[in-house]
Amino acid sequence: MKGEVPIFHIANDKEYWEKLKEKIQEEMEEFFESESMEEIADIQEVIDAICVYKKFNKKKLEIIQQKKAKERGQFKKRIILEES
Repeated sequence: MKGEVPIFHIANDKEYWEKLKEKIQEEMEEFFESESMEEIADIQEVIDAICVYKKFNKKKLEIIQQKKAKERGQFKKRIILEES
């Protein structure tokens, strides 16, 4: 694509939101294949963009995450619920 002029447009809100959802799914599929740190970084980048788009407060998000961890546990403890 050297020397070519790129063709682009600025997405409206609806298109941008759809593209973010498509992108996170794509990045997750790529992570499932490679299990690489680079793909986790790509997932995090899309999550950051989603947080900005949805106006999610990072501190509030962390509080929710901590509350859910306290109520339901965390994945890092490797506890698997077999029945509820």
